[in-house]
This record gives sequence, structure tokens and C-alpha cells, in this order.
Amino acid sequence: MKEKIMNGFMGFAMFLQNQRHFRAIKNAFSSLLPIIIVGSFCTLFSNVVCSTAPGYFSLANVPGFSWLGKLAPMFTAANYGTMNFIAIGLVVLLSMELSETYDVHDRVLPIVAVASYISLCSTTITVTDEAGAVHQVANALSNQFTSAQGLFVGLFAALGSTELYCRLVNSGKMEIKMPKKVPADVSRSFAVLFPCVITVFLVSAMGMVFEMITGMTIFNAITTFIQRPLSNVLTGLPGYLLLVFMTTLLWCFGIHGTQTLKAIYEPILLAAFAENEAAYAAGTAIPNIISTPFMSCFSTITGAGITGGLVIAIMIFSRREDYRAIAKLAIPCAVFNINEPLIFGLPIVMNPILAVPFMIAPAVSAAFAYFMTAVGFAGRMVVNAPWTTPPVLMAFLSSGGSGGAAVTQIICIAIAVLIYIPFVIIANRQQTAE
Repeated sequence: MKEKIMNGFMGFAMFLQNQRHFRAIKNAFSSLLPIIIVGSFCTLFSNVVCSTAPGYFSLANVPGFSWLGKLAPMFTAANYGTMNFIAIGLVVLLSMELSETYDVHDRVLPIVAVASYISLCSTTITVTDEAGAVHQVANALSNQFTSAQGLFVGLFAALGSTELYCRLVNSGKMEIKMPKKVPADVSRSFAVLFPCVITVFLVSAMGMVFEMITGMTIFNAITTFIQRPLSNVLTGLPGYLLLVFMTTLLWCFGIHGTQTLKAIYEPILLAAFAENEAAYAAGTAIPNIISTPFMSCFSTITGAGITGGLVIAIMIFSRREDYRAIAKLAIPCAVFNINEPLIFGLPIVMNPILAVPFMIAPAVSAAFAYFMTAVGFAGRMVVNAPWTTPPVLMAFLSSGGSGGAAVTQIICIAIAVLIYIPFVIIANRQQTAE
């Protein structure tokens, strides 16, 4: 039975890791991470360093530092150039990642993917002037199509257009062959001309026909019937706890659960974070509790399974020299949220005694942090700090300077210690019995 269960999980994980579309999505989001970090820190600097709003806690409001307020436009512009265009960035990166799996390396493909995506977006904006009159502004693209709101539709558009383009190119039937004397780059441009034209035309025609039949755009349909329900599930506590359980369960079989399931949860949690970041920059209420940095701060702090709690429990309660030796080596790694030495060294993999608290601790921690955030003790996450940021500092930065979030993270680690202690004591008795 154990072999059947393990083979089932291994098969599921290998499918997600090897399936070209899931792998491309995971790699694209990983490549997009530096831009997200830059944008979120620009928001933090704009509010914590450069804001001159009366009564607002900011370094610029400290006597002698008012000159920092002059730097605000720089950070605002950098934030706009990053966070407000991450959907476009995803389309470019995803098309590149997926085309690599088809051995297609045309530099024009990302432009084709972007053009296909934009053809599904409305280019007319409705605005209301000060007198209350409504106007239609043509040839304008709303930022809902370029920011995180467009991530999900951009994902589908990039996958569909790249898939179509690569199949047309690899078929060899659409190629226009030029004389050998024509330069290679010019010859290649003509060779892919028909795949470019057909791809953009078909995607645009699909959007037009869909709107004629249903009365709504593909963008609105995907947002309403796919993105929003998934967001409600994964950003709600029950659905999120199920996600955390699945990631740790895969880890217990030696599979990197966080990375394996990233292609499924990252578009939703990242969009939730982007909404928080935009609200924080605008000075309005932060809408979401659960987002990408929430997972980093309260579910994978010190590593998946919150194994920093296991290190502390071992150093205090373990009588096993092998456990203590590995825990000592793992301390520097745990400070930067890396826990492979523990997972494969103790091991936790295929070890039922340590696997149980490994799965329980992140779920309990997330539930506790959710409650502390909901009651207002901990600030909501508005900055996507790098995942290697040490504990306490990570929560403080990610929440935009909330001391309550930092305290909550400390308590979460303490909760993990309490959960691991009984199992460490059981491991002591196990060694005695052996």
C-alpha cells in the first residue's frame, strides 16, 4: 500500500514537473520574481522613506530629511514600470519558456504572443469627468490588462499563441524560402511571416467570435469564471490550508512540493499580492490576507514545514547525537529559509515520526497568522521580500513595517517548536528501542 501511494504521488509530481506547459509556467514566474521584488520595494521606499503626507510615519517627515520627498517620483515611476506591466512580462517570458521546449528560438515570438494577448483586450476606456459626464476614450489600454489583473488571461494567451506558432513553424508548410544570397536574419523573417500572421489573426478572430456569441470578452469570461473562483478558493483559509498540506505531503516523499505546485498557485497568490501592493501605494485598505509573501512569512519560514522549529526542538530536547549533529549544520541554512539538510539528512523524507509535525506545523502557523492578521494585530503583506530574507526581518519588510507581523512570525516559529517537541522525544525513544 505504501508503494502504491508513493508511486501515485511520484507520478503526479513527475507529471507536473515534466509537462511542458506547467514547467514553462513555473519557470516564467521564477524569472519574473526579480521584477516583482524591485516593484514592491519601490512601493515600500515611496511610503516609508519618501512620503511627506502629514501625520504619516516616514523618514521624509523626520526633521532634516524632508529632501527625501523629492525622490518619490523616481520610486513611483519605477514601480509603475514594473508592477503595472507584469502581465506583459509574463506573456514574454512564458512564450520564450514554452518555445524552448519545441526547439523554436525565434526572437519575434514574444512580440507575437504580446500582440495576440493585446488583441483580446479592450482598447477603449470609459471615464467620467468632474461634471459627471461619461466619455469613451479610444486607443487606450487600461492597466487592468497590463498589471496583475491580467496575469491569468495573459497566461492562457501566451500558452495558446505560442503553441499555435510553434506547431506552424515546425510543420515547415508555412515557410517562405528566400535565395541563399539573402542575409540569414532577413531570410528567417520571411520564413516565419505566415506563422506570425496566422497566429495573431486566429487569436484575434477567436476573441471577436467569442464576444459576438456570448456578449462578453474572453478576458472578462476567464476573469469571471476561472480566475475569480480560483482566487476565492486559494486566498480563503480552507483552500490555502489544503494547498499547504499538499506541498508538505509531497516533500515527505522527497518531492519539492512548493516548486511542484507553483504553476498552480502562483498566478493566484501573486495577483492577490499585486492587489495589496497597489492598495498600499494608493493609501487605501489592503484587500487580501493570503498572498505570495504570506506563504513565505508564515508557511515556509525557515523552510518548508517550518523546520526552524525542529532545529530548536532538537537542540533542546533531543538525546540523539546524529540528530543534534545535523541540526547544528542546518542552523545557518535555516536562517535563510533553506532546509534540505534536515529534509534529506535526518531524514524527514519517508520518516513517519517527523513527517507528521512537518505537515501540521505550517497549517497551524498559517491559521494562527490568518487570525492575527484578520483581527488587525499583524499587518497585511504589501512587499514581496526575497524568500531568503531571515525571519522577523522578512515579516517586518513584507508587511510594510508592521511590528505585529514580526511578532506573529516569532510566535509561529514558537508554535512549530511546540508541535515538533513530542515527536523529537518519540525519536529519542525510537533510538533507545533500536
